[in-house]
Amino acid sequence: MGALDSLKEFSLLTWMRERRQSRRLILLIVFIALLLDNMLLTVVVPIIPSYLYTLDDEAAVEDRSTPTAMPFPSSSTFQTIMSLYDNSTYEISGVSLHSTLKPLAPSTSIAPATTNATGTDCPKGDKQLLDENVKVGLLFASKATVQLLTNPFIGPLTNRIGYQIPMFAGFCIMFLSTIMFAFSKSYTLLFLARSMQGVGSSCSSVAGMGMLASVYTDDEERGNAIGVALGGLAMGVLVGPPFGSVMYEFVGKTAPFLILAVLAVLDGALQLFVLQPSKVEPESQQGTPILTLMKDPYILIAAGSICFANMAIAMLEPALPIWMMETMCPRKWQLGVAFIPASISYLIGTHIFGVMAHKMGRWLCSLIGMLLVGLSILCVPLAKDIYGLILPNFGVGFAIGMVDSSMMPIMGYLVDLRHVSVYGSVYAIADVAFCMGFALGPSAGGAIARSIGFPALMTIIGIIDILFAPLCFFLRDPPAREEKMAILMDSNCSMKTRSYSMQGTSYQMGDDFETESDE
Repeated sequence: MGALDSLKEFSLLTWMRERRQSRRLILLIVFIALLLDNMLLTVVVPIIPSYLYTLDDEAAVEDRSTPTAMPFPSSSTFQTIMSLYDNSTYEISGVSLHSTLKPLAPSTSIAPATTNATGTDCPKGDKQLLDENVKVGLLFASKATVQLLTNPFIGPLTNRIGYQIPMFAGFCIMFLSTIMFAFSKSYTLLFLARSMQGVGSSCSSVAGMGMLASVYTDDEERGNAIGVALGGLAMGVLVGPPFGSVMYEFVGKTAPFLILAVLAVLDGALQLFVLQPSKVEPESQQGTPILTLMKDPYILIAAGSICFANMAIAMLEPALPIWMMETMCPRKWQLGVAFIPASISYLIGTHIFGVMAHKMGRWLCSLIGMLLVGLSILCVPLAKDIYGLILPNFGVGFAIGMVDSSMMPIMGYLVDLRHVSVYGSVYAIADVAFCMGFALGPSAGGAIARSIGFPALMTIIGIIDILFAPLCFFLRDPPAREEKMAILMDSNCSMKTRSYSMQGTSYQMGDDFETESDE
């Protein structure tokens, strides 16, 4: 009996070990982490502008409607009685006439809200609404700014302790941030929740991408896996805005964040089972310092593509709902639905070009994507209603999907080709680029939209993307460092095989090939 129990225990441990080594499960965990992180990132897009405007408008109405106390006369024997009726006596040509008694109009009145054809409140394009651009932009940018400051520490940390612990820490921080969003009722607490999310996102994205690059060693497989993981990001961006706007319209602000918190708990349970985040698993070799990677011009071009492409959608997120409120008078749920075309096309773009970019050339895929981002963003201000936003937003999302699904694998490829094959730091740089777009975009975009208008803002970022696109040509055939080329060409070097192809040139590292099971 004891032998049977030992055999069952051994079989269970073997099965659990095989599950933990499964690349597909690791890919699933990264997919879910990016999905929930970006749902939280975008679910606030239609909620926060309207919610903050409502809070500020209620405060302004309360200030206007609060009556001013009138002092009583000092005399204790006489008090003036104010009548609401006009009892004045007029004398016209010697005839004394008393005016008809009628109530006096109140001295102050509150103008009714403008109403559109569907009977919804339509905020005017006044100073209060324009000021929301800056407040909302700073709040949205806080997450990316904190993530930008955190990334340089998370990358080297994963080299020392592995990817599992930072990945689980990202889940814990994101859960706390989601709960804060659910119950915060002031701008300060919402700002703090958004900033806290930046720390969690840094842990999840850097550790997740680095983990995928370490288990998918073949360049083509890595591109496919990262394309699938970015599909999780796309799903989060797709579901977030409409989910948030519909729930906010019909249930309230708290409900969507509580649902996200429950989903985050399920993701945390999966990470505990598969990743064992209590174990420290450092990298077997010393990675290239992050400052050295940041001096590599090819890595900088790839990072710049990620930054400027995502800056386009980052500027749209806070400014587009406010511009719609000012010019189109939409319903609350329409503020989030407007982003659906961009989200769907991003999902399509990452899915298609995660595979195709390797065949057509990732540099070419990124170059075309940058041009398409610029042209699409220039067309956004031409829309007269929500239907006119469908095609430009679709083009923006599809083009960003082309850029992200091309540049993320290139970052790992460049490290393998020119540096040490340790991926935490290089994906920290990729996430820094992503965060710079989402930090500068909302903060600078909100101020620009307030001062010179939304159309001018779209023109500026569109031209920047078009001008940056030709730099992607330099990624066509990046040279290997001399010491890396010696390793690539040394057939006697015994190390794990990694195969790469760029423009018809194939490299194979070593001859000691180790197969890895997908199960």
